[in-house]
This record gives sequence, C-alpha cells and structure tokens, in this order.
Amino acid sequence: MRTLKLTVAYDGTNYHGFQKQTNALTVQQVLEEKLSLLCGEKIVTVGSGRTDTGVHARGQVVSLTTSGSIPLENLLKACAGILPKDIVLWQAEEADEGFHARYSACWKRYCYRIVQNKHADPFLRNYVWQMREYLRLEAMQEAAQLLLGTHDFSFFRSAGSVQSSPVKTIYRAEWLPKEQGELEFCIEGNGFLYHMVRNIVWHLVEVGKGTKSIAAFKSEFAAGKRHFKVAPAPPQGLYLDYVGYIPHFLADIEKIRK
Repeated sequence: MRTLKLTVAYDGTNYHGFQKQTNALTVQQVLEEKLSLLCGEKIVTVGSGRTDTGVHARGQVVSLTTSGSIPLENLLKACAGILPKDIVLWQAEEADEGFHARYSACWKRYCYRIVQNKHADPFLRNYVWQMREYLRLEAMQEAAQLLLGTHDFSFFRSAGSVQSSPVKTIYRAEWLPKEQGELEFCIEGNGFLYHMVRNIVWHLVEVGKGTKSIAAFKSEFAAGKRHFKVAPAPPQGLYLDYVGYIPHFLADIEKIRK
C-alpha cells in the first residue's frame, strides 16, 4: 500500500465545509468520489483539519492510502481534468507509512482578509469581509501581540467545539496592510479551537473600530470565560493557508511565506 500526501486548494463558497456530511455537499466528498474513479478503488481521505461552510483553503493537506500504482504526475494531470474548477490538487507526494494529515501536523497558518471600502464590491463578497469603517491598524497590531506564546484560548472557543485542550501556542499573529484598503491577518500556531481564528478577528476588529479597548481585550482574554453571545467574523474571509509537518522552529518560515 502507498501512502500519499496531497495539497489541495479550494474555494469553499459552494460547499458545506471540508469534512463529509450526510446531507450536504463537502470538499472531502467530492475529492473521495473523484480519486476513487482515478485509482479504481474506494478512497478514504483524511484532512489536516475541518473548514466551515464558506471558508477557503490554499494549503489543505489530505492523506490517503492506495494499492494503485498511478504515477503522481499522472494523478495531478488527471485531477486537473476531473475535479470541479473550485477544487485544485496542487501537489501530490509519496509519504511514509503511518503519515496522517491531521495527527502528523505540527502547526498551521490561517489568514483572514478584510477590505475597507465605501461601497460593497459584489465581486469580493465571497472572499473577504467588507466593511465601511476604517480600522485603527496600530491598535489591532498591539492587541494581536497579546496572543503570542502559550495561553488558554477558551475565550475564543465557540459553542459546539469538540472537547480538546484550550491551551495552544501561537507563534505569529500579525496584520498586514495590502493595497486598496485590504488588511490580512495571519496567525500561526500549533492548534486552533472551533471558530478560534474568526472569534479572534472579530474582537481585534472591535479594537480597530475603537469600541473595545486594548486593556479590555487583554482582560477578557486572560479571564478565559467565553460568553457565546458574539457571532464570529464572517467565514468567507478565512483561508487555511499552510500546514507544517516539522516543528515551527525548524521550518524555513520566510521561504514558506513567499
């Protein structure tokens, strides 16, 4: 049996998230159907993590085992012709036996896009959070630095989260100003709770608007008591950007970010 590691990008607009569901179309379902056709056997995949309805991925990693002998180059070419246009297989690699896209992962990077504009752009509606307010970038940057290190992130966990440790280590949390009023928030860590990134973005935006002080953000984060009354930032602005399989401190981060 071969173990394969696939890197997949997708536009999540038309899917109810990555993970298979019984009553809804998901990215994993489409991948398994098409890969089963190509490999001539039932293929079961494992993703590095779930993404919610409407969330996108530039670097979702998928693992699978197959008894088929299709060359990786042929698999890439065939997937380009058989997958829908909103799902693209970017890379296919042979992996060691026992490689698991989720459990072998050491860290992940998520990015969240915001566009500040006077008038909503219909062509951006599925890919960014659009807002008329102009945010105070310096304040959001200062608040984001409070996330660095190892902390209990219970305050940013949404209802419905699976039971897992709320203690996570964040290696990077940074706002990047782009062109034409766009801001991108990039966060790298060894794990993330359900809706954690979207909840973080929502609170940082409140700081950027001036409706929440940095001191209040710090106090609420430290208290760790999630009240579940705040809706997370919209899903369409969120992207699973990269999944790392060696420890963060060993990775060539600057090369990965290019």
